[in-house]
Amino acid sequence: MPGKHQHFQEPEVGCCGKYFLFGFNIVFWVLGALFLAIGLWAWGEKGVLSNLSALTDLGGLDPVWLFVVVGGIMSVLGFAGCIGALRENTFLLKFFSVFLGLIFFLELATGILAFVFKDWIRDQLNLFINNNVKAYRDDIDLQNLIDFAQEYWSCCGARGPNDWNLNIYFNCTDLNPSRERCGVPFSCCVRDPAEDVLNTQCGYDVRLKLELEQQGSIHTKGCVGQFEKWLQDNLIVVAGVFVGIALLQVLPRPCLPHPALGPPAPLAASPLPALCPTDLRYLPGPEPRERHQGSEGQLP
Repeated sequence: MPGKHQHFQEPEVGCCGKYFLFGFNIVFWVLGALFLAIGLWAWGEKGVLSNLSALTDLGGLDPVWLFVVVGGIMSVLGFAGCIGALRENTFLLKFFSVFLGLIFFLELATGILAFVFKDWIRDQLNLFINNNVKAYRDDIDLQNLIDFAQEYWSCCGARGPNDWNLNIYFNCTDLNPSRERCGVPFSCCVRDPAEDVLNTQCGYDVRLKLELEQQGSIHTKGCVGQFEKWLQDNLIVVAGVFVGIALLQVLPRPCLPHPALGPPAPLAASPLPALCPTDLRYLPGPEPRERHQGSEGQLP
């Protein structure tokens, strides 16, 4: 009995999904490479690249790590998404999709845990800030980051100005020979709008005064409390930023061809929507079968 068979050709990627994904990831790739280059340049200026042990010598956070890690992740993801879309490479597209999904779920889990364990997060934030207070003079990038945070949130230390006793240059012990003894960094000072020139010595000896006298010259509130207050006052803006980041992770997810016959499906078990679901499709086509006439009759 004659049989008819159909074969399924290789999946084709439509222009909509292909070039949108390519365009999105080329920007992502360039930004990641720029971040990574800035981070490596900063490490080169500080001599870290010639002495890698300096990475562990700093007691606090080196802000350059943020540029290197974020830039590295963006570069890898941008490369996978860009080349995967351009060359229609299923492996790279799967890697790109899975990695984005993993980052999305980590962000979601972090947000939930931060809401549930608020007190523990507050304690860890206090500890983190105090560790960086200790290393304030050890790294210029860390120093600039702390100064920016204290000026922006009008705060001083994690819980208050006395946290600066943790720093060897600012503590109030009698054995401290530093001129900054019993002081605070200039970023703790209340700025006078009439001053055109920044007074970097405004925090000298300020903690020798009574607390009421300190309030006129420095910020006496801790940065942890000020940061929490800022989050509450800007809740809509913060939520909008996180939603925007989530959308950036959802939009570029590609449709991947399904190994079974039938219409394509997004990456397995992914709750995120696929891009341009009509762009990837299996194109059925008839495959004629030759029938041969032999001496004994027609072959089935």
